Amino acid sequence: MRRYLAVLIVGGLPAWPAAGETPARPDPHSFSRPDQVAVTHLSLELEVSFEARRLSGVATLTLDNRSGASELVLDTRQLDVQEVHLADGTPTEFELGDEQEFLGRPLSIRISPDTRQVRVRYATRPDAPALQWLTPEQTAGRRHPFLFTQSQAALARSWVPIQDGPGVRFTYDAVVRVPEPLRPMMSADNPTAAEADGSWRFSMTNPIPAYLLALAVGEVEFRALDERIGVWAEPSVIEKAAWEFADTPRYMEAAERLYGPYRWGRYDLLVLPPSFPYGGMENPCLTFVTPTLLAGDRSQAGVVAHELAHSWSGNLVTNATWNDFWLNEGFTTYIEHRLMEAVHGRDHSEMLAALTRQSLDRELELFRDEPDRTRLKTDLRGDPDDSFTSIPYDKGYFFLRLLEETFGRAAFDAFLRRYFDANAFGSVDTAAFVSQLNAELLDAAPQQATSIGVAEWIYEPALPSNCPRVRSSRFEDVDVQVAAFAKGAGAQDLETAGWTTHEWLRFLAGLPADVSLERMAELDAAFGFTHSGNTEILAEWFLRVIERGYGPGWDALERFLTAYGRRKYLRPLYRKLAETDAGLARGRAIFEKVRSTYHPLAQQDVTEILKLD
Repeated sequence: MRRYLAVLIVGGLPAWPAAGETPARPDPHSFSRPDQVAVTHLSLELEVSFEARRLSGVATLTLDNRSGASELVLDTRQLDVQEVHLADGTPTEFELGDEQEFLGRPLSIRISPDTRQVRVRYATRPDAPALQWLTPEQTAGRRHPFLFTQSQAALARSWVPIQDGPGVRFTYDAVVRVPEPLRPMMSADNPTAAEADGSWRFSMTNPIPAYLLALAVGEVEFRALDERIGVWAEPSVIEKAAWEFADTPRYMEAAERLYGPYRWGRYDLLVLPPSFPYGGMENPCLTFVTPTLLAGDRSQAGVVAHELAHSWSGNLVTNATWNDFWLNEGFTTYIEHRLMEAVHGRDHSEMLAALTRQSLDRELELFRDEPDRTRLKTDLRGDPDDSFTSIPYDKGYFFLRLLEETFGRAAFDAFLRRYFDANAFGSVDTAAFVSQLNAELLDAAPQQATSIGVAEWIYEPALPSNCPRVRSSRFEDVDVQVAAFAKGAGAQDLETAGWTTHEWLRFLAGLPADVSLERMAELDAAFGFTHSGNTEILAEWFLRVIERGYGPGWDALERFLTAYGRRKYLRPLYRKLAETDAGLARGRAIFEKVRSTYHPLAQQDVTEILKLD
């Protein structure tokens, strides 16, 4: 049963399509039918109210009616749609369909074959899952509130009525009004100042999918890193952030040498408050990043390299559906490793590759009873966010590395550059990628193609036996120290001088499962793990704290889970807590205190892990 919000009878419009079975949608995670009518441009007028925790305004959608259709279908989720007009101001009939979990409700709008624009007046709700409204106390400066969006995977529909699938691309402009002294920022050309009327105007002239729509509002300052790259952050954080990300121009130079020119104008970074659920989000022109990257030693710059790499794999060439997500993240992880090698050397990138294999092995073990979750090409029908595991990132990376090692780096680099050029500002599914791979590399070398086993890598679960092997001499040295400690060597006697974060992570992951509490205390006294300022080291150490019941680490663990909302850390730590009854009780008690400070995506994760209603 469909519920009408309003019915406005408008003369001259064609009848609604006849009732009957709805044909299969091109994208299982979107109600829209871009094969019939596609949105090509979005104009937004938005008012931001922190008091009401609401965005309100108008979305004007420019259409390409490819089939002479009488209906435009948009995606919405928890939106209050107030009225819809055609370009000439004439009101038109619209209806909201039934709610579907994770996907929201289709908004069907009556149009005619010659309709070129519709205007939707609407407002968001305070609990819109794409929007996180932060109080001043939840920010670094503690003076002003903060708002940020997270549209990926299918959450843009909870703050804009849009065709919310990665296979639909459109340009956009926006006029945004916010309370002073705050400023809005978007995934677009960001203005240097407000207009005379106090509004802020934005423009994105390259077509993007809806998940790359982004808005942030807060008290921020800017520091330039070079003429086209800079950092935005709260005033109390800006200097630290500018220092931490100083190598970003070097990553940009390496990426352009390998994969062609950067096509998005500026590349800026915005450091968000700590509840941001990801390491980074590759919003065009303005990557959002977590403050957990501010380790004070530039050790987590790989996240910046990863988000920059998305400017080619993901933003320039996008997965057509979330079932093809590996085309975004596997490619981006591969490019990230190449950029880290170009800037920091092969030793550094091979340590990163070894940690990637470690992460992949953990994820494969986690999904041992759900083998379908370990395929690259997936068939998800429910929550598109289920695609966000390390499988598409890490298994995808090793598949592309295998192609590089099989055909040679020069040939594979040339293939990737042609792939990005041929599909620029378009969306590609797995079948189209395989077709291009066959035509450009595999068909000319059938013996090598057979040895790779493309179908097994992409369409089958688990990890094929020909996965590239990683050898890191620096990690081999770490393993010697792990073995020495396991045999009784004192922590103070270990040879750890000059170790990087990567080496400490290898060391912690290699500790014996039955390490005693006395030995844990010895390590803590020698290296200060419980009070480290590096969140990567803390997260790995806290897994041992939980596993071994190391009392001196419990308070620090709770502070960590209270301070940060990054899903990369929350999921494994809460999972580890949930392995025992005592740990589950402790995890539930912590979560009850901090639930409201986590992003909705993180709340959903932890609720499922802790088996809460």
